[in-house]
Amino acid sequence: MRNPRPVTRLSRLASAAGLLVAGLGAQAQQADAPASSAPGAQLDAVVVTGIRQSLETSLNLKRNARGLVDGIVAEDIGKFPDANLAESMQRISGVSIDRSNGEGSKITVRGVGPDFNLVLLNGRQMPASSIGNTFASNSRSFDFANLASEGVAALEVYKTSRAETPTGGIGATINIKTARPLDSNRRVASVGVKLVSDDSNKRLPEMSRGSQVTPEVSGIYSDVFADGRFGIALVGSVQKRNGGYNQAAVDAGWRTFKGDEQNWGTIPLPGQPGADKIVNRPKPGDLYVVPQEMRYSLNAFERTRTNGQLVMQFKPMDSMVATMDHTYSENKVHSKRHELSAWFNFGPSASSWNDGPIAAPKTYTEPYASPADVAMAGSIYGTKNKNESTGLNVAWKASKALSFELDAHHSTATSGADSPYGSNSTLGVSMQNRASATADFTQKFPVLSIDIAGDPAKGPSLMQVTGSSFRNSYMRNEIDQAQLKGKYVINDNSGLDFGVGLTKVKNRTAYAVVEQADWGGHNTPAAYDDALWKPAQLQSFFGHSMGSNGSGLFNNFYLWDFQAVRAAAIKADGSDKWFVPSSIFTDDRRTQEKSTSAFLQYTRDWEWGVPMNVAMGLRYESTTVNSQALVPTVTGIRWVSANEFSLVRDTPSFTSLTGKYSYVLPSIDWEADISSKLKLRASYGETIGRPDWGAIQGGVTLNDFRVDGGSGSQGNPALKPLLSKNLDFSAEYYYAKSSYAALGAFRKNISNFIGSSSQTVAPAGLTTPIGGPLYNEAIAKSCATKDAMCIRNYILNTYNGSKGVVKTGVDGGGNALGTIAGQPGDPAASFKVSLPTNARSDHINGVEFNVQHAFGNSGFGAAANYTWVKSGLKYDNANLTAQNALIGLGDSANLVAFYEDNKYSVRVAYNWRAEFLSGTTADVFGSAGPAYTDAYGQVDLSLGYKFNKNLSLNFEALNLNDGIQRIHGRAKEQTQYYTQTGRRYMLNARYTF
Repeated sequence: MRNPRPVTRLSRLASAAGLLVAGLGAQAQQADAPASSAPGAQLDAVVVTGIRQSLETSLNLKRNARGLVDGIVAEDIGKFPDANLAESMQRISGVSIDRSNGEGSKITVRGVGPDFNLVLLNGRQMPASSIGNTFASNSRSFDFANLASEGVAALEVYKTSRAETPTGGIGATINIKTARPLDSNRRVASVGVKLVSDDSNKRLPEMSRGSQVTPEVSGIYSDVFADGRFGIALVGSVQKRNGGYNQAAVDAGWRTFKGDEQNWGTIPLPGQPGADKIVNRPKPGDLYVVPQEMRYSLNAFERTRTNGQLVMQFKPMDSMVATMDHTYSENKVHSKRHELSAWFNFGPSASSWNDGPIAAPKTYTEPYASPADVAMAGSIYGTKNKNESTGLNVAWKASKALSFELDAHHSTATSGADSPYGSNSTLGVSMQNRASATADFTQKFPVLSIDIAGDPAKGPSLMQVTGSSFRNSYMRNEIDQAQLKGKYVINDNSGLDFGVGLTKVKNRTAYAVVEQADWGGHNTPAAYDDALWKPAQLQSFFGHSMGSNGSGLFNNFYLWDFQAVRAAAIKADGSDKWFVPSSIFTDDRRTQEKSTSAFLQYTRDWEWGVPMNVAMGLRYESTTVNSQALVPTVTGIRWVSANEFSLVRDTPSFTSLTGKYSYVLPSIDWEADISSKLKLRASYGETIGRPDWGAIQGGVTLNDFRVDGGSGSQGNPALKPLLSKNLDFSAEYYYAKSSYAALGAFRKNISNFIGSSSQTVAPAGLTTPIGGPLYNEAIAKSCATKDAMCIRNYILNTYNGSKGVVKTGVDGGGNALGTIAGQPGDPAASFKVSLPTNARSDHINGVEFNVQHAFGNSGFGAAANYTWVKSGLKYDNANLTAQNALIGLGDSANLVAFYEDNKYSVRVAYNWRAEFLSGTTADVFGSAGPAYTDAYGQVDLSLGYKFNKNLSLNFEALNLNDGIQRIHGRAKEQTQYYTQTGRRYMLNARYTF
């Protein structure tokens, strides 16, 4: 007869070790783990000795769990040079991270992106919300940047499905475990102080920099009372960081054409005027891309992260434990942004090209008959993400054979504005003296050259506000969940797990925009004092970027204070109505999901030549979806500048749509202990991944309009979730203490993959002036080259005050400013509206390799892993239609080396992620097009010194190699974003009482 599997024992071991670490701040001191308070559970004595014990605990978690599970205990998180939990998880095989502001943010597991990995807190489904640079994200993905590692006892990454786990993770389910005082049954008290220095802060304009050194404070107090009947734990941390990133980008995107196409933005065909200025012209069968603009931005941020948790436990009898806990996290991010950009008008040009079949320009040059603008926008962003979770758990062992667990929680995630200017606000300013512009893409860092018309020293006298946008975005995700679970022990070798659950999820995304979108000139340059504009040199902010010090870089530009220029614009305008955000949301989308679930799982241990065990389960899940959307109605289109249009919006109205689906999801985990060292596993399970909120929100939104048409989007609440049928095999060889090697293979067959279809619509009554009578008259009389600036000058100067034409002034280059509205008789405006649909099915194949080795008692050790993934869900770069492709798919690897003794600890880690598809709507203004993130590697270092059993000191250095992140499009040379951050250094002291 075999002994029962030590799953409960192991789980408590991880929690106990994690609590010690959270309390002791990753010191390498020794402490005895107490016996478990749960009847019938045996917890072996554990000696916490630092890095090696951490690896040993993680090894045991992997070895003893049912299915494929990897994990990290808090000691490992505390001692590793990680800013947050995401950066800790990237060391696990198959886990890759996305970075935001140079810090780990969201995770991809086995090639499955963040939206389809489920995050739990103590087994509870967690809400998620965030705001991007413009609007609420609509994503389900949990942002780990909101959580500090202090107070987290352990992380468990379940790569195979289990019937008892809530649905939603087809890549993995990640369970964050927090400290429990009755698991420790002793007093723990410690405080830590950390100083942080971020090199990226030094690379910012002095007027935007924050303090170079910022503080972090954390602490824990945990104790038990009344002979172990009561327990309380309080964990808190406040962390502040000043940093930034500098970026070169084609932020508005690229336009993609066929080699023989003739359209707005295409280069001249052979025989046409200007064709002789094209070097290595794309062939007729090739695709080629043309930049919409070229931009540099300097981004400073101040992040303040506050985390806290209160846990109270009561054990009224030996067979019952009640736990009440409240977890709070708040992440405030305040940003300042300076920009320099030049927009291309797709007029006469000269260019040189790389070879096809997808050609990108090596150089692209536009001259201007009349001076164009040199734009220098400025922005202020202020957002606050707040997460709260209150839960009650009651565990009761009714008899020797039967136990129950009731768990209920209410959790919210809210993101909104934290600035008087809204969540994000922008002032567009420019000087009208650009004679020509050239973008050079021959290096990974793109170089913008600008020839100035007239005297460059007169630049300040030409500067003026040209447009503004004040946005107020909001997102709230709310989860109410109740779960009742039971366990019945049939005999020493078998048992039943069962349970039911109810989950209600509400999501709301909303925003309001106050936008003065003419972008061609507001008031006159004379309204702005020349002293507002501070001269600066661009290359001083990109010294680390290859090619940024080239002679062709447009180097001299102006920095300015957002508040001062805003005040000047208000004074010149006589009103602040365009320069304050609105609290009245004009776009408001509300979605609710209600799910009921039930599961049953049978487990059995037996011997058939060798010890074996199996867990077989079924989970039933039924979900209803109701979505309401308040979206604005578009009543007109205005041509406001050479390449800008604005949509005239009217009073919005609500629409409502519904959907429903049900699934029965089987799972089976089998393993065999071939010997005391060798273990084989096989698993099959079915999991679902729900669509993101944007995909299932109702209502049609028209987003923008350009010369060749507009774009829009619509949600589809009737979408089915992704269904993944997962097959896993692994072999694990535990050949020595703290050492093992493992090889695994997996396949995921994914159906109902969510793609995008599109339809062209022409809303009744909407017309565009492009191609209308006034437009054609301008071409016939004076603008044979179809020069947009020439056409606008003719119409504004000829028809001001009639036929929808309003001239508002003249810019510094003598060009007319104003709006030209679509009129009856003009061509009907068409919009390409994208609609999410359940489309193709395909697969992901992968192989994971892990090795961990401790060199005896020398204190030296190493760990390495590599994950290879492949899928048919690839993006076809040669295809211009909307496509279904898997975002986040790419290989990854980790290498860690360490040394530790009674006083010192050293750890060096290298994390690498191969190139992967990071977006499928990257071309200009929402058109279909891919974005690929280049391969990226990062080196981190941690040094520790223990003065005595109470005081320890740690030094951490992140991104020692000063890595650059780059994103490109269909062609490798098609740069979309090139981002430099910097190294970070942290010095941490912790004292344990």
